[in-house]
Amino acid sequence: MDLQAIMEMDSKYYMNTFGSRIPVCFEYGKGIDLYDSQGRRYRDFLGGIAVNALGHGHPALVEAIRTQAEKLIHCSNLYYIESQALLAKKLAENSCADRVFFANSGAEANEGAIKLARIYFKKKGMPEKYGIITLKNSFHGRTLTTVAATGQEKYQKPYAPLIPGFKHVPINDLDALKSAVDDNTCAVMMELIQGESGVHPLDDEYVKAVRRLCDENGLLLIIDEIQTGIGRTGKLFAYEHYGIEPDIFTLAKALAGGIPIGAVCAKDHIACAFEPGDHGSTFGGNPLACSAALAVLDTVLEDGLCENAANMGGYLKEKLTMLAGKHSIIASVRGLGLMVGIQLAEDKAVPLKDKLLDKGFLVGSVGSAVIRLLPPLIITKDDIDTFITALDEVLALL
Repeated sequence: MDLQAIMEMDSKYYMNTFGSRIPVCFEYGKGIDLYDSQGRRYRDFLGGIAVNALGHGHPALVEAIRTQAEKLIHCSNLYYIESQALLAKKLAENSCADRVFFANSGAEANEGAIKLARIYFKKKGMPEKYGIITLKNSFHGRTLTTVAATGQEKYQKPYAPLIPGFKHVPINDLDALKSAVDDNTCAVMMELIQGESGVHPLDDEYVKAVRRLCDENGLLLIIDEIQTGIGRTGKLFAYEHYGIEPDIFTLAKALAGGIPIGAVCAKDHIACAFEPGDHGSTFGGNPLACSAALAVLDTVLEDGLCENAANMGGYLKEKLTMLAGKHSIIASVRGLGLMVGIQLAEDKAVPLKDKLLDKGFLVGSVGSAVIRLLPPLIITKDDIDTFITALDEVLALL
């Protein structure tokens, strides 16, 4: 089917939640490359918005999916699932968590974390402790609960009145956070790098102070690792950069390399607040998703992809900083590992993204002045050099 026919069918039958999409339809991919319906190659520096950690068509992931699909795709959580148990064990052994629950998405994982925090205090005989403090400009999902947790009015306004119990405070402002804590507060929930608002890392001392504040006030600390987890920042989990441990953290996006999955990971004494009947999922943690996630996690750990993300991320930022010296439109470069934001001095992020697309490179834009880069963790220096050359040429035309 040609692109025009696909676009017309989409326009007629699909709910228009994404507006006018970028006019390209991909048919297959290999490594960091994607090929559209016309056979044109694109270099993927967005990675499905931090999902395709292993790139496209990675043999370990493809084989895991094929093998599991031939045996069993779904069987229900009424029964024991080997790959689910193995994945929970591997995540616990490589993190500060003791127990894991599997969902289908980041929003579901965050919803589960919020439910766990609230039920934990309820079962301690403290039902008044239900409030959760999150950060302004955060993004935690699109369910009604996670929209309320998200600190961006544009996502909330259409769905008012919002689910109660959430307060939003500015990032890196400890006094504001302290002032927001009251007798109803049960947890603080935050991303360590705010991705959807333009790649804004939290300050190291602020994060450590938030951990201390939670300890001093008997609050839980929930870290949303939906976008930062599974090697994206140069460590398996972003909290490792800050020298703290959350009580609960959530995963999704890269965990299964493109197969839908989410995870709520928690310390044992908190996880045990979930008892039979308190939470559940029909599809969550099914054999196919967990087998895919095991292949991704094994590859990330065994192939040194966290280290590659750290090294290539440093190289990418170095090259971008050099470009900033040549093109005044680049105001700053920020991020960790292969989660990078390019702050522009002018509102030209969308035309820049479009011109890069014309040259065969996929990037993201946040608002009107930020370019977001989230390439696969398998990226090489040659890939980066090719991108920098193209970006240099495009910047000269703006």
